[in-house]
Amino acid sequence: MTDPWFTRRFRLFEPLLWVGLAGLALLAGSSLLANESLENAAFVLGFFCFAPLLGYLVLVPIWHWKDRYRGEHSDLWGALLVIEVSGWFKIVYWFRHILPDWRGRGRYARRDQAAA
Repeated sequence: MTDPWFTRRFRLFEPLLWVGLAGLALLAGSSLLANESLENAAFVLGFFCFAPLLGYLVLVPIWHWKDRYRGEHSDLWGALLVIEVSGWFKIVYWFRHILPDWRGRGRYARRDQAAA
Protein backbone atom coordinates (compact mmCIF):
# COMPACT_ATOMS: atom_id res chain seq x y z
CA MET A 1 0.00 0.00 0.00
CA THR A 2 1.36 3.38 -0.97
CA ASP A 3 -0.39 6.38 0.41
CA PRO A 4 0.78 9.67 -1.12
CA TRP A 5 0.63 11.44 2.26
CA PHE A 6 3.05 8.99 3.84
CA THR A 7 5.21 8.79 0.74
CA ARG A 8 5.61 12.57 0.72
CA ARG A 9 6.07 13.00 4.48
CA PHE A 10 8.30 9.99 5.10
CA ARG A 11 10.68 10.57 2.20
CA LEU A 12 13.22 11.98 4.64
CA PHE A 13 12.50 9.56 7.48
CA GLU A 14 15.02 6.83 6.61
CA PRO A 15 18.02 9.16 6.03
CA LEU A 16 17.14 11.13 9.16
CA LEU A 17 16.79 7.89 11.11
CA TRP A 18 20.28 6.66 10.17
CA VAL A 19 21.94 10.02 10.78
CA GLY A 20 19.99 10.38 14.05
CA LEU A 21 21.05 6.93 15.26
CA ALA A 22 24.68 7.76 14.45
CA GLY A 23 24.25 11.02 16.36
CA LEU A 24 22.76 9.17 19.30
CA ALA A 25 25.74 6.80 19.29
CA LEU A 26 28.09 9.80 19.24
CA LEU A 27 26.20 11.38 22.14
CA ALA A 28 26.38 8.16 24.16
CA GLY A 29 30.00 7.48 23.27
CA SER A 30 31.27 11.00 23.80
CA SER A 31 31.60 10.48 27.54
CA LEU A 32 33.92 7.52 26.95
CA LEU A 33 36.56 9.62 25.21
CA ALA A 34 39.66 10.56 27.22
CA ASN A 35 40.43 13.89 25.53
CA GLU A 36 38.06 16.63 26.74
CA SER A 37 38.11 18.63 23.51
CA LEU A 38 37.44 15.46 21.50
CA GLU A 39 34.63 14.60 23.91
CA ASN A 40 33.05 18.02 23.42
CA ALA A 41 33.39 17.82 19.64
CA ALA A 42 31.76 14.36 19.57
CA PHE A 43 28.93 15.58 21.78
CA VAL A 44 28.22 18.64 19.62
CA LEU A 45 28.42 16.62 16.40
CA GLY A 46 26.14 13.96 17.90
CA PHE A 47 23.63 16.60 18.96
CA PHE A 48 23.56 18.17 15.49
CA CYS A 49 23.07 14.75 13.91
CA PHE A 50 20.28 13.72 16.31
CA ALA A 51 18.35 17.04 16.47
CA PRO A 52 16.81 16.86 12.95
CA LEU A 53 15.35 13.40 13.66
CA LEU A 54 13.91 14.60 16.93
CA GLY A 55 12.43 17.67 15.26
CA TYR A 56 10.95 15.52 12.49
CA LEU A 57 9.34 13.16 15.02
CA VAL A 58 7.72 16.18 16.68
CA LEU A 59 6.53 17.75 13.41
CA VAL A 60 4.90 14.68 11.82
CA PRO A 61 2.02 14.55 14.35
CA ILE A 62 1.30 18.24 13.79
CA TRP A 63 1.33 17.80 10.00
CA HIS A 64 -0.87 14.73 10.27
CA TRP A 65 -3.40 16.45 12.51
CA LYS A 66 -3.49 19.50 10.25
CA ASP A 67 -3.95 17.50 7.07
CA ARG A 68 -5.83 14.32 7.93
CA TYR A 69 -7.42 14.22 11.34
CA ARG A 70 -10.80 12.48 11.28
CA GLY A 71 -12.46 12.85 14.60
CA GLU A 72 -14.65 14.89 16.85
CA HIS A 73 -11.91 16.56 18.89
CA SER A 74 -9.91 18.25 16.15
CA ASP A 75 -9.45 21.54 18.01
CA LEU A 76 -8.43 19.74 21.20
CA TRP A 77 -5.72 17.69 19.47
CA GLY A 78 -4.43 20.77 17.68
CA ALA A 79 -4.14 22.72 20.91
CA LEU A 80 -2.47 19.85 22.75
CA LEU A 81 0.02 19.18 19.96
CA VAL A 82 1.01 22.80 19.42
CA ILE A 83 0.94 24.15 22.98
CA GLU A 84 2.36 21.39 25.14
CA VAL A 85 6.10 21.30 25.37
CA SER A 86 7.05 17.88 26.72
CA GLY A 87 6.05 15.81 23.70
CA TRP A 88 3.86 13.30 25.59
CA PHE A 89 0.77 14.12 23.55
CA LYS A 90 2.78 13.81 20.35
CA ILE A 91 3.84 10.30 21.40
CA VAL A 92 0.22 9.40 22.17
CA TYR A 93 -0.84 10.88 18.82
CA TRP A 94 1.72 8.68 17.02
CA PHE A 95 0.06 5.56 18.45
CA ARG A 96 -3.57 6.72 18.28
CA HIS A 97 -3.55 8.28 14.81
CA ILE A 98 -0.39 8.10 12.69
CA LEU A 99 0.31 4.37 12.98
CA PRO A 100 -3.37 3.35 12.40
CA ASP A 101 -3.49 5.72 9.41
CA TRP A 102 -0.26 4.23 8.06
CA ARG A 103 -1.76 0.75 8.34
CA GLY A 104 -5.19 1.88 7.09
CA ARG A 105 -7.06 0.62 10.15
CA GLY A 106 -9.84 1.94 12.37
CA ARG A 107 -11.14 5.36 11.46
CA TYR A 108 -8.42 5.59 8.81
CA ALA A 109 -9.50 2.46 6.91
CA ARG A 110 -9.25 3.01 3.19
CA ARG A 111 -12.53 2.85 1.32
CA ASP A 112 -11.33 -0.04 -0.84
CA GLN A 113 -10.31 -2.03 2.30
CA ALA A 114 -13.49 -1.18 4.23
CA ALA A 115 -15.68 -2.65 1.46
CA ALA A 116 -13.68 -5.91 1.35
